[in-house]
Amino acid sequence: QLQASGGGLVQAGGSLRLSCQAIGHTGSAYSWGWFRQAPGLGREFVASISGRERKPYYADVVKGRFTISRDAAKNTVYLQMNNLKTEDMAVYYCARSPYGSGGISTLSDRSKYDYWGQGTLVTVSS
Repeated sequence: QLQASGGGLVQAGGSLRLSCQAIGHTGSAYSWGWFRQAPGLGREFVASISGRERKPYYADVVKGRFTISRDAAKNTVYLQMNNLKTEDMAVYYCARSPYGSGGISTLSDRSKYDYWGQGTLVTVSS
């Protein structure tokens, strides 16, 4: 089970930190990802962190503004979002991948994730 939280309403330029607690998904080999889905659009890759190297990957549109991290002791993955823009407004989903590595070509692929959280809504006002 993946429990995502931390969404809310923020003004453009503001920050939010999303959390995703993995219950029952222990093991350092898993990679973790954040995806988002805006109304009327498909679910798109935002960021991921590989299980083996702990290497982060980002979509170009969030690079330099978002940071993904993982606290293994808490079994929690975070997405720090800074300088939010109205186009960042979406439901954000965390997900687990059994692929421990593979680079961004693998970890940005939704089909490579087998467990998904329920989503948390991020609203950015102008």
